[in-house]
Amino acid sequence: MELLASKMNPKTLDDVIGQRHLLGKNKVFTNLVKNKKIFSMILYGPPGIGKTSIARAMVNDLGMHFRFLNATINNKKDLDQVIEEAKLYDDGLILIMDEIHRLNKDKQDILLPQLETGLITLIGMTTSNPYHSINPAIRSRCQLYELKPLTKEDIIDGLDKACKSGNLPKIKIDKDSIEYIASCAGSDLRFAYNLLEVAYYSYNGKITLEDLKKLNNKPSYVSDKDGDGHYDLLSAFQKSIRGSDVDAALHYLGRLIEFGDLDSIYRRMSVICYEDIGLANPSMGPRVMAAISASELIGLPEARIPLGEIVIELALSPKSNSAISAIDAALEDIEKGNIGPIPDVIKINTTTYKYPHNYPGAYVVQQYMPDNLLNKKYYTPKEYGYEVNIKKVYDNIEKIKKRSN
Repeated sequence: MELLASKMNPKTLDDVIGQRHLLGKNKVFTNLVKNKKIFSMILYGPPGIGKTSIARAMVNDLGMHFRFLNATINNKKDLDQVIEEAKLYDDGLILIMDEIHRLNKDKQDILLPQLETGLITLIGMTTSNPYHSINPAIRSRCQLYELKPLTKEDIIDGLDKACKSGNLPKIKIDKDSIEYIASCAGSDLRFAYNLLEVAYYSYNGKITLEDLKKLNNKPSYVSDKDGDGHYDLLSAFQKSIRGSDVDAALHYLGRLIEFGDLDSIYRRMSVICYEDIGLANPSMGPRVMAAISASELIGLPEARIPLGEIVIELALSPKSNSAISAIDAALEDIEKGNIGPIPDVIKINTTTYKYPHNYPGAYVVQQYMPDNLLNKKYYTPKEYGYEVNIKKVYDNIEKIKKRSN
């Protein structure tokens, strides 16, 4: 039996829910289809927000031949067959590949030459960050597009369409019930469709809020009467830790635990280590990973214990944002084109490079920065926590530099 979520898959880009930054008048995907052009690309974002739907809708609109593979399930033989089929068409073939981040080296070696020649146009999909998880050789041949989490309004729009689609004949459901399903779904439209369909068949097409709560009794992502969403909850969690309010941090942790949303907790704590704690307490990175490992090992409800302990440590740890400020300043220069040639002294075939380990304190003054960025400072050390020790080293190096000028 075909599920409602499958029946509601968009046939064209006009049917897609959300992603207004990519779809609509003068938006990139709409214009590509309008101009009958397609390039290799990677779509990334959370599950259930429409990556596969957009890929299929785009090829439908273009009227091009395509095949669907999963990088984990399908083998080299499957990929070879797709390539052979692509040779039958003048304009090649579009390969839609799920879990592209799991494409191993053997399959990459087969695929890369076909991307170069244009025989295969790749639309890859992943829930992982492609800048970290996808091989650079694949990534460099693709345009990367982030799909945004669907809003509550997007989910409601999808549910309304499902109710009017005829796929659930004579369904009876009120506005409050629709909003409850949307709240439970977070940004996952597939989850919303599934819950709607289960409720429809469980209660003979007449769905009430009371019945929905019996089916899905976990607290929703919308966690209070004002409608604070899932991402607001994660934001409150991080900002409470950043602000060293240990009780508020535990409160928001508890709300996330109650929903069973461990993955979001893990990701957010890992970000906090390096964005907010940073060099003031660099030991927190390994400590957070240890707490995550313990939580995964023992599972809920006991996972609340290591999670509660590490959140207390994070909230009461000294804080420093010097590292994120430094890398963002460097990236800003690069984005503006402030790069310059690499100095000869540190190129591969240099004969003038001074090996620091041959000098006292493993430091010697020589030029590392491009000429146009000499004396540029990105990093400004803080004067508290462990970073005090780093600042001493930094200040000493600066004194040696000044003496050599």
